[in-house]
Amino acid sequence: MRLYSYWRSSTAYRVRIALEIKGIPYTIKTVSLVHNGGENFKPDYLAINPQGRVPALMLDSNEVLLQSPAILEYLEERYPTPPLLPSNYEERAHVRALCAIVACDIHPLNNVSALRRLREKGYTEPDLQSWIGAWISDGFQTLEQLVDDTGYCYGNSLSLADICLVPQIYNARRFNISLTPFPRLQKIEQHCLEIPAFQRAKPEAQPDSIT
Repeated sequence: MRLYSYWRSSTAYRVRIALEIKGIPYTIKTVSLVHNGGENFKPDYLAINPQGRVPALMLDSNEVLLQSPAILEYLEERYPTPPLLPSNYEERAHVRALCAIVACDIHPLNNVSALRRLREKGYTEPDLQSWIGAWISDGFQTLEQLVDDTGYCYGNSLSLADICLVPQIYNARRFNISLTPFPRLQKIEQHCLEIPAFQRAKPEAQPDSIT
């Protein structure tokens, strides 16, 4: 498999974690979101992903999968061991809800595209910092109430919710958002970052992390 990725993209980070946890061999093709006006908008990458975003996962068949939630679900269904969703239907729904709070409610409001549009509208950098902080903190306040106090988001084992949460906490730290009000989220982050798969997937471990 080939993962089109950018080291600081939290959505690509999610997919890297899942691939590492499941032990699936893959190579990384770096798509810089900042160099040369954004390599993600160049014709060769748009031919792979017309949306011009990362990640994209090219399978051995050359079929390309887009959107990290869909890719995570594919990996879980195609490579079910180790499982990242509970066996119980209701518990699966709870885990997916935690994932959605990150992937649907928090991340889209502070990703590169949203921030670019706000800059075009005249938002200053302090304005953007306030915007980012508000949406991340609001989402984390909800998550802090919903996650378990076990070191995992749900129950006593790793799930897709943890895989979505840890990259979002990375973003929060990147933007200097205080995590003091969220002790459970910090506990989950600390626990997960002790897992070798998370260590191999983290942004600073990527070959393009200096760009």
